[in-house]
Amino acid sequence: MFLLFLVVFKAKRIIIVSICLIILFSVSGVFVNNSFNQSIAVGEDINGKKYIKWVSFDVTYPALKKAMDLDILSHNKEGYKHNWIEILSYLGAKYGGKFSRYKESDMNTYVQRLESGETVADITKDMKFYTYYLEAYTAVLSEFVGDYKIQVTDKEGNIQWQDKYGLKVFSPIAAGYNYNDYDDFGAGRDYGYKRTHLGHDMMGNLGTPIIAVESGTVEQLGWNRYGGWRIGIRSFDKKRYYYYAHLRKDNPYVKNLEMGQIIKAGDVIGYLGRTGYSIEENVNNIEINHLHFGMQLIFDEVQKDGINQIWINVYPIAELLSKNRSKVTKDRDTKDYRRVYDFFEHNLEE
Repeated sequence: MFLLFLVVFKAKRIIIVSICLIILFSVSGVFVNNSFNQSIAVGEDINGKKYIKWVSFDVTYPALKKAMDLDILSHNKEGYKHNWIEILSYLGAKYGGKFSRYKESDMNTYVQRLESGETVADITKDMKFYTYYLEAYTAVLSEFVGDYKIQVTDKEGNIQWQDKYGLKVFSPIAAGYNYNDYDDFGAGRDYGYKRTHLGHDMMGNLGTPIIAVESGTVEQLGWNRYGGWRIGIRSFDKKRYYYYAHLRKDNPYVKNLEMGQIIKAGDVIGYLGRTGYSIEENVNNIEINHLHFGMQLIFDEVQKDGINQIWINVYPIAELLSKNRSKVTKDRDTKDYRRVYDFFEHNLEE
């Protein structure tokens, strides 16, 4: 009788735990694709609008580079026009977001199917989470590639405007300045409290000009006890918040930088330093000169400063951006650095 009681008791516990897990996943909006053990988190705001609550951006540099090149090379050619975000979203759905499984042959096969006449809709119709990856990767990459104008120097040494299509975001480190980095996303930090590192550190020389990666609006300036002197720039579509921290002591920003200012991709915004880890302002408590570069994704405004912020690993993005670095020069009057070649894109007013 006692053994029967134990069996019944354990069975009830299993049923209760199972019911609790089902309720938990239903309330939090988490859906699991067992084939890849992936979690897709979706929430709702007070008006019932659904939005993505979690993104793990695991796309590798080789995949980013190849997909981008396919997009750019097909732009001015006859035939199928590739969209690099759609390519990466297909692979994301195929791999369950785990690009450790990435094979160049998988991308080649997908591209060949498109060029043979199949549509994206046909190829992805049975991929349950394709639309999720499309929305998530679009939030990360939507303004990285496209049409833009930039000044160039012609053979006679004159500066002229040139129309281009391609990578239109810039490395956060100015051209001509050395830096070192590695994949440090998720590393431990213990100042204030134990936490994970939700950015990417780029080690360089004190005073190295820091560049705006993407055009946008200055949304944050000033001191933060963790990040020291920092700048926050919001993309025009409101999906991306770029965070530049540990800027130089005493003169962290270019002159006249202010909240609400429109910034162009490639503009000089500040200078590399080692401020932070202090309640008191303007203190160098970071051991190594470096830029903390971060990107936050925002699908609903409650995420911006809420407890469920989405920060992604930008290490592969930083490697991609290293192919496009803004050339700068020092202004003799202001002693500030500024870009050499001006830039214009559709999001900016003439």
